[in-house]
Amino acid sequence: MADKAKGKMEQAKGKAKEVAGKATGNERMQAEGKTDQLKGKVREAADKAEEQARGIKDSLRDRRQEP
Repeated sequence: MADKAKGKMEQAKGKAKEVAGKATGNERMQAEGKTDQLKGKVREAADKAEEQARGIKDSLRDRRQEP
């Protein structure tokens, strides 16, 4: 769950950089902002996949324990 929050923060930081880059005409800052946003989305997707894997693992463990 912490990675999900970090992902959201990374996206927000990236968006701010992108907007600042557009406002100042700084293409490098714009590109960095887009990269940060993408990193945040990847972090969120990884966290989601991890949660799903944990759920599958738990359900399999529960099945083995059933009589």
